[in-house]
Amino acid sequence: MAKGYWVSVYRVISDPEKVAAYDELARPAVQAGGGRVISRGEHVAVYDAGIAERTILIEFDSFEQAVATRESEAYQKALVALDDGVERDFRIIEGLD
Repeated sequence: MAKGYWVSVYRVISDPEKVAAYDELARPAVQAGGGRVISRGEHVAVYDAGIAERTILIEFDSFEQAVATRESEAYQKALVALDDGVERDFRIIEGLD
């Protein structure tokens, strides 16, 4: 079964306190869904039209598990806490195998 990945790129962090509140709620929600943080940080090498931004990569055992975790009640509470604290590009992608 192909793995699932959350890819989240923070373009603008306008309220660090909201990000901290989100992190406190999102971390256990992701863990409960079986997610594992693979990479997190601002140390990136960018090419072509890339922009150096905080990027987070989280791995799940399946694409379906990644989607279900995103839609879970616990993660939805984290999103409420985040509110408008960031502008980010968030997507879920399926691994090759």
